[in-house]
Amino acid sequence: MKRLTATFTAGLMAATFAGSTALADPVDDTLILNGETEIVTRTAAPAAVEGALDEVISGWHYRGTETRAMQADDFDNPGMIFVEKAEDLWNAAEGSEGKSCADCHGTSEEMAGVRPVYPKWNEAAGEVRTMEMQINDCRENRMGADPWKYTGGDMVNMTALMASVSRGMLVDVATDGPVQSTWDQGKELYYTRFGQLELACASCHEANNGMMIRADHLSQGQINGFPVYRLKNSKLNAVHARFKGCVRDTRAQTFKPGSAEFIALELYVASRGNGLGVEGPSVRN
Repeated sequence: MKRLTATFTAGLMAATFAGSTALADPVDDTLILNGETEIVTRTAAPAAVEGALDEVISGWHYRGTETRAMQADDFDNPGMIFVEKAEDLWNAAEGSEGKSCADCHGTSEEMAGVRPVYPKWNEAAGEVRTMEMQINDCRENRMGADPWKYTGGDMVNMTALMASVSRGMLVDVATDGPVQSTWDQGKELYYTRFGQLELACASCHEANNGMMIRADHLSQGQINGFPVYRLKNSKLNAVHARFKGCVRDTRAQTFKPGSAEFIALELYVASRGNGLGVEGPSVRN
């Protein structure tokens, strides 16, 4: 039985990586946003990936010419439509307190520098919090408003707004101190094989980074560009929604967005991109 299972799994993995024999190097290009702001899209590997990668590279380098150009201009970037919607939400009073985000935080531009450090430790709550968690905490406890669905439209739009005002700033997620145990859990998940295909995050984004899987170019799986507008489904996609899809594609029972597992995984994966510039909302296939 073990032999049959191993043979079956090997066959599935071979089918999954069929056509992956050719290496397609990420393109040599420079992301200059709106002709003004140069974004760091390649840099020396941070401590989180020492020994595994020499350099960390944004997924932007793995896309085609038209897709890269689309992200470089806010007039062409379809994700910016959702940023504009979030700006309206930012200034809208809600809940029993009749407050808007702007009442406490000022303009959305004043939130520049917030996105690069999330997920982060929240001392008062005694836990690692993602940006989505912090947004819902504000809604419930400061505004007296209903929380948003973790990967719902309003939430992903708001995280896109938070990313947009920090574009160009470098990802700088903490990995030690009170976040250490959560980071360790995330690292373990990153290298854990899931499902019938027995694939880990590292199987695609580390061991086979740069290879072609069917017609797609496997990137390093960096999340500095999230939320991501995917041409495939014509909408903004949250990072936990992407995690959910990846685990599901291994033919495994996946975790839920906002789960402790995905919070830990986000912290670890974000740290793998320390030193890259914030790009969100980015454009990908």
